[in-house]
Amino acid sequence: MGTRSVALVLLAAVLLQTLLPASAAEGLVRIALKKRSIDQNSRVAERLSAEERQRLLGGTNSLGSGDEGDIIALKNYMNAQYFGEIGVGTPAQKFTVIFDTGSSNLWVPSAKCYFSIACYFHSRYKSGQSSTYKKNGKSAEIHYGTGSIAGFFSEDSVTLGDLAVKDQEFIEATKEPGLTFMVAKFDGILGLGFQEISVGNAVPVWYNMVKQGLISDPVFSFWFNRHASEGEGGEIVFGGVDPSHYKGNHTYVPVTQKGYWQFNMGDVLVDGKSTGFCAGGCAAIADSGTSLLTGPTAIITEINEKIGAAGVVSQECKTVVSQYGQQILDLLLAETQPAKICSQVGLCTFDGTHGVSAGIRSVVDDEAGKSNGGLQSDPMCNACEMAVVWMQNQLAQNKTKDLILNYINQLCERLPSPMGESSVDCASLKSMPDIAFTIGGKEFSLKPEQYILKVGEGPAAQCISGFTAMDIPPPRGPLWILGDVFMGAYHTVFDYGNLRVGFAQSA
Repeated sequence: MGTRSVALVLLAAVLLQTLLPASAAEGLVRIALKKRSIDQNSRVAERLSAEERQRLLGGTNSLGSGDEGDIIALKNYMNAQYFGEIGVGTPAQKFTVIFDTGSSNLWVPSAKCYFSIACYFHSRYKSGQSSTYKKNGKSAEIHYGTGSIAGFFSEDSVTLGDLAVKDQEFIEATKEPGLTFMVAKFDGILGLGFQEISVGNAVPVWYNMVKQGLISDPVFSFWFNRHASEGEGGEIVFGGVDPSHYKGNHTYVPVTQKGYWQFNMGDVLVDGKSTGFCAGGCAAIADSGTSLLTGPTAIITEINEKIGAAGVVSQECKTVVSQYGQQILDLLLAETQPAKICSQVGLCTFDGTHGVSAGIRSVVDDEAGKSNGGLQSDPMCNACEMAVVWMQNQLAQNKTKDLILNYINQLCERLPSPMGESSVDCASLKSMPDIAFTIGGKEFSLKPEQYILKVGEGPAAQCISGFTAMDIPPPRGPLWILGDVFMGAYHTVFDYGNLRVGFAQSA
């Protein structure tokens, strides 16, 4: 999402793809892509991108015929990221891009990128070879946490399938620092978020598709094929939906904040039982540029405990339980307002709505497209607030004090690594619980085979949890990022005309 999203998509080191000829069927253009197996370098890139991600966020429509819709096939890497091909210029210069609903700019490497090694590993845009190129020259920079993409704006035609968007403003990247973009197997990013988060306030490609009348309905939809061994990675459909991509009807929820495709989400359930953390509501983002499913540490830890994911022992968490656990329990039993408990035991201060680490003030970033605010807190305050949530859930199940404190200690041992992946036993998939998300009053369940990523085959196979932790503080959070793990299970419709997002079971 936002400028953060590019760093998330780095699952690279896969063999180069060979494109099949484009074919047309029922008025829709389909560009098929082959798949290749992954290697260990893909996982190295994933860990690099995880480190960057942690630093960055601080009716149905049906397609008609002719030019009413366009389908672009997506490439699937280890069920972890999807790529498609676009053209820039006349004649079209081909680029492989991430179709990212969490950002809004289009950028590709420039032929004028001389001093970044990464540029020499990818296709580069040559303005002198395009008859439709228009000079802009305005400088642009997109920050990603461990570096930035820098360059300048230009204008040219952009082709997606058989659709040609005229005079599209995009960034020619002349600086791609670090290993991140060198090992990536995508050339650039095509953002499908709102203009509110567009760097330089550039008009997104999607907006121009609608404005230029290239599609009949202001809707696009994603279908991700989660069977990595099959030839087709999935499809993004511009102008509507393909009924063969989903089962049943879509459940729609309104966009609550333009910028990202953000909406309200309800409770998260593990094996049918409430985790409690989002019972009063959480914000969520449908983000095709995020590989995994990201959520608050308190819930991710509970999920890790249930699925047996290997975590990292948190000394702060254990300290809170040993020194303050009994006091926290007593305050909960006395019906003290949960949001005030950590301030009462001296680990946080209370700002009127929630706990904040003592001595840490609110940080306000008023730049367009960035967070409206973020309250930072230290590990002890965070650990206390997680313990309160966990204890509330256990008390609701009428557990004894001793059982509760023992259980909280176990959860401390399951705290996820903030920068890495959580491994699970591949042989235990059948015993793992379903994880469900409440959206629009309906539960959307993920089965173990849907939220566990399997790398390799046979005795050498390794299994990785599709859940990763990231805490976004109020007022913007708590926040869930429903990435490809979720969108692979549920066909997702982005309805720009009605400002809503829809989900239905993928076919």
